[in-house]
Amino acid sequence: MSLAPDYLEYAKRRLGYDHDLYPYETLPKRAPIAWPNGKTVAAWIVVSLEWFPILPSDTPFRAPGHMQTAYPDYRHYTAREYGTRVGFYRLLDAFAKAGVSVSVAANSAIAERYPSIIRDVVAAGHEIIAHSTDMNGTIASGLPIAEERALIAQSLDTLEAVAGTRPRGWHSIARSQSFNTVPLLKEAGVDYCVDWANDEAPWAFSNGLINVPLNHELSDRQILNVQQQSVDSYAEQILDAHDWLTKEAEAQGGGRLLPLHLTPYIIGLPYRMDAFEALLAELAARPATWFARGDQIVDCLGGPS
Repeated sequence: MSLAPDYLEYAKRRLGYDHDLYPYETLPKRAPIAWPNGKTVAAWIVVSLEWFPILPSDTPFRAPGHMQTAYPDYRHYTAREYGTRVGFYRLLDAFAKAGVSVSVAANSAIAERYPSIIRDVVAAGHEIIAHSTDMNGTIASGLPIAEERALIAQSLDTLEAVAGTRPRGWHSIARSQSFNTVPLLKEAGVDYCVDWANDEAPWAFSNGLINVPLNHELSDRQILNVQQQSVDSYAEQILDAHDWLTKEAEAQGGGRLLPLHLTPYIIGLPYRMDAFEALLAELAARPATWFARGDQIVDCLGGPS
């Protein structure tokens, strides 16, 4: 029995993707990016500053790192709280010692419950980007568009009220978006998001929103918690990535992006901080390194269109 002729027909079968969110484009065909002062590797640190409600929501899904045991799950709740009470301030000290500025992806609940933390971030010269409302504020297709629009607005408005400036960047929980997220972020005046991890250089959506790719494989959560590797192995992998990107940029031209995604209750533990501070010092000593915030990276591209 032969197949009907229309069985193999697919309206979106074409070069590239089955969506129009951004065009298909391989690295060799893109215009090279020039970072300031001849630097070739933008080391972009993103700290996820999160607030976990003690009762998780599984709609549309449970966020990574959320409560796990029978409720109330004080063990995981207090371990997460360690990040805002202790670990994050160790990271602020480390950034100050290394002389670097970073992007802090904060739940708006942090601004509501711990406004002094947001003020400390701003006072230290770091950037606040929006990271939803709290760790129950997940996004996926099926979430009504009005609810998603309200979630984005609440996160931006609340952070702006405490930080004094409106966040230019957006980081979805678990990097999860719906089909509506990109146009909703543009509508809300956001300049860039970090959720699409498909590159080592920034690129633009069709609507002008910039994506600055936040690699997941090099995150402290993935290497230290999921893969259960040592902090020395984590540092070695970051430096290996820096070595490769430096050589690639020299050979092919243009700048590259090295994202370091950090979680205060993971990397901020006392037995990991020495290795982390040594990593920052080593990155700073390398001539190719430009430590940059997300907004500085976007501005270097000429800003959103």
